Amino acid sequence: MFSKYISKLETWLDTRYDINRVTSLIKHKKVPVHKFSLFYYLGGITLFLFIVQVITGILLLMYYKPGEESAYESVRFIVTEVSFGWLIRNVHSWSANLMVLFAFGHMFSVFFTKAYERPRELTWVTGMILLLLAMGFGFSGYLLPWNELAFFATKVGTDIASVVPFFGDTIKEVLRGGDDVTGATLSRFYGIHVAILPLFTTIFLVMHLFFVQKQGMHEPSSFKKLPEEKKRYTPFFPNFALKDALLWIIVFNILIFLALIFPWELGLKADPFAPAPPGIKPEWYFMFMFQTLKVIPAHVLFIEGEVLGVFAFGIAGLLWILVPFIKVKEKSGAKIQLMTIIGIVVIVFIVSMTIIGYLE
Repeated sequence: MFSKYISKLETWLDTRYDINRVTSLIKHKKVPVHKFSLFYYLGGITLFLFIVQVITGILLLMYYKPGEESAYESVRFIVTEVSFGWLIRNVHSWSANLMVLFAFGHMFSVFFTKAYERPRELTWVTGMILLLLAMGFGFSGYLLPWNELAFFATKVGTDIASVVPFFGDTIKEVLRGGDDVTGATLSRFYGIHVAILPLFTTIFLVMHLFFVQKQGMHEPSSFKKLPEEKKRYTPFFPNFALKDALLWIIVFNILIFLALIFPWELGLKADPFAPAPPGIKPEWYFMFMFQTLKVIPAHVLFIEGEVLGVFAFGIAGLLWILVPFIKVKEKSGAKIQLMTIIGIVVIVFIVSMTIIGYLE
């Protein structure tokens, strides 16, 4: 009986919106089964955590009041007076960090399996833009509680942005809304966090998902070399989709556990006239850059150390985004070896500088 009504609904929609192409794609889409198949789930988990971010963010917006005199008080009201407000804030904070973590994991899995190669160049580029936007969410959202640590971390972060060659001072003034971190900075970060970043994220997320669905799952070179009779596939729906949903449930349980056992402290309200507390550090996904800038000498030849560091990170980031378009001469597997070595060096550098930063 129920299937009969579903069939009628599909027919009604198909005659008006031609959804048969979509349903046909879902029914016939297959996922390769191999030793790297687990990596396919990282993108879905990242998407799930983004959905959690959107839902919890909307709930927090119902009570949050941006402003130098109201931001901190509204967050304190959320965590102390609103029913389950403390839980929503903790889930929002933890899901933000886990989203960036899984996004990095997804990026490196794509890099090492060479899933960025033709014809998936734009899938890689849009994915990298989404990672940068996720980090932008973290940077802009960190200031919104208007507490002491967030205030001074934002001050340090915008100071670093000011050393960008040619445009640094303009970037800092645009971000701060003036010369110093004030209520104007908070208002700008609020607008960036709830309007500008969601707009661009939606655009690039739709593009990214469209590319993934259009081109299907990437098959590693080791899988492609197998004879056709030895290649194994699993239907996307319901097999892969159900496993994906199960992982979402597991991640959600981990998220709730972290929110309950390790709550995010609100801390003290920001005081622009107070001295900076010791041990000011950025979010963990900015730590490797922050620590690198600290260890670079004040001057390298005739260039300021911070300027050189920011310039180097900018060039490295651009080259990383353009990886699919960088041609390396293949000579006895040199391309695979070289790109793999580069990826390992990048991971070791990020992890080691992050650990050193926290140990200090």
